[in-house]
Amino acid sequence: MQNVEDVIIIGGGSAGYTAAIYAAREDFKPLVICGIQSGGQLMLTSTVENYPGFPDGVDGPELMALFRSQAEKFGAKFMDDTVTEVDFTKRPFKVVADSKEHYANSIIIATGATAKWLGIESEQRFIGRGVSCCATCDAPFFKNKDVAVVGGGDTAMEESLFLTKFVNSVTIIHRRGEFRASKIMQERVRSNPKIKLMMNSVIEEITGDQKVSGIKVKNLEDGIATAMGMDGIFVAIGYTPNTSFLKGKLKLDEHSYIIVKDEVKTDIEGVFVAGDVADHVYRQAITAAGSGTKAALEARGYLQNIKYKN
Repeated sequence: MQNVEDVIIIGGGSAGYTAAIYAAREDFKPLVICGIQSGGQLMLTSTVENYPGFPDGVDGPELMALFRSQAEKFGAKFMDDTVTEVDFTKRPFKVVADSKEHYANSIIIATGATAKWLGIESEQRFIGRGVSCCATCDAPFFKNKDVAVVGGGDTAMEESLFLTKFVNSVTIIHRRGEFRASKIMQERVRSNPKIKLMMNSVIEEITGDQKVSGIKVKNLEDGIATAMGMDGIFVAIGYTPNTSFLKGKLKLDEHSYIIVKDEVKTDIEGVFVAGDVADHVYRQAITAAGSGTKAALEARGYLQNIKYKN
């Protein structure tokens, strides 16, 4: 058998990197398998203004580079491979990444969740430059601007209502004739004078130079496309937790988020969870970092107990 790590951390965003910092400071020399999107969702963000310690803001990729550098300073090891398989039925636990087997006495899963996007080419060009998936993160950048929110569920309604505290107007664009959101949320949206509705419609194109300046919206009933000036687009059509490799390995809820107990524990002793892979409510870098701290401390306690028993 290959060398057995004390801790393997699967995922490299705010949660995984913070867990790595704490585990490394305990001299566990964690192995962090980051995956292809090392740094997580913040790699798609320009300026982050709500992370403590950066009063002038910090670029998302720069913040993640600082996290990783700090973990490396204390002895964490990093691989940008992608985990495709795990085996939690035997100890030490096995993790397979890019066909290579790794073993560990404890595991922290911090693979995050991926925002669902519209799937149009122009959208990808403007992510972080007017296209966002998080109103809580980015609303202050659009003060007195006109923005659109795409979606029809409670999240889209909540994002729209939150945005009205900052922006000049919000246009909700939904591909169906009715919202999926709860009745109370729909009532709040419809009664807000800053919010306009465009039903049975989809965004065909996002336009602009260095940042978003407009959109082309197609009405699905008559097929007519209309150009509109717009300063920002908030896509609120959901998230997909990155748990496909965990099906049948851990308990997942109906939306494929990992089910946790005591905040970061799973039903398998020694396997812990951190960040958005289990959090479908907050989805903030600071909350992910906090759960990464908790997972690392729980792993520490677990490792100390098994070493004491041995």
